Amino acid sequence: MVNIKKKRRNPSITTSSMSDIGFLLLIFIMLISLMNQRYEEKINYSESKALERTQAEANFEIWVQKNGIISADGVQLDSLGLERAIVTAIAKDPSVRIHLIADKDTPYKYVNSVVGVLQSLQHRVVSFVVKEK
Repeated sequence: MVNIKKKRRNPSITTSSMSDIGFLLLIFIMLISLMNQRYEEKINYSESKALERTQAEANFEIWVQKNGIISADGVQLDSLGLERAIVTAIAKDPSVRIHLIADKDTPYKYVNSVVGVLQSLQHRVVSFVVKEK
C-alpha cells in the first residue's frame, strides 16, 4: 500500500479584482456628483433686509444678466422660448416655484420683460433671489 500525502494549500483571496472594483466605484461617484450640479450665472446679487428661504430642489430658475441675456437651465432664451420653458416646468410640477435671479446692475426693463411673461401666464408664485446680508 502506497501512502500518498497530499499537500494542503493555504486558502488565498485574489486581490487583483479589488482594484477594478475600486476604480468602478470611483467612476460611479464622480458621475453621480456631476448629475447634481446646478447651473449658475456669474452675477452680483441684489441685497434685501427681509428674506424668506425656499427649497432649492423644486424651483425653476430664470437668470437675467445685466446685458439683458435671459437663460434657464443653461440655455439662452428669448421671450417665446422663456414662455415655453416656464409652461414645460409648470406642466411637470404644478407647484413649482419660479426663481428670478438678476444681477443687481440689470436695468429694470430686462427684469420687467420676464415679469411680463410670468404675468401673461398668470403664474403667481415667483421669488426674487437676493444675497443675504
